[in-house]
Amino acid sequence: MRDWAEVVAIGGALPGVEQGSSYGQPALRFRGKTLAGTTAPDPGSFVLHVAEGEKDMLIATDPATFWETDHYRGWPVVLVRYGTGAGDRIATLLRRAWWDRATIAQRKAWGARP
Repeated sequence: MRDWAEVVAIGGALPGVEQGSSYGQPALRFRGKTLAGTTAPDPGSFVLHVAEGEKDMLIATDPATFWETDHYRGWPVVLVRYGTGAGDRIATLLRRAWWDRATIAQRKAWGARP
């Protein structure tokens, strides 16, 4: 992911995802919840919602891409740096964030969790 526009292009292609805002900043939203947003404390990063337990693994396995601040500690979100070459992994995480918030019918239509 090079920038927010690329995040929007990938996340916005998911069924029902809309551009909106979170804390007054651009965000991708689905079923009233934020999937990703531009509220990161560094303009070279964005916020991505992840499943419980995934954040620590992401930060441990790719700290050049995934990180957190004290503000986000204890929340199921990770900060993601643009331009690290982890685009495929980030796209999968966006799809997982969508799938985790999808209805049963939407999950059945989509298939297994990415």
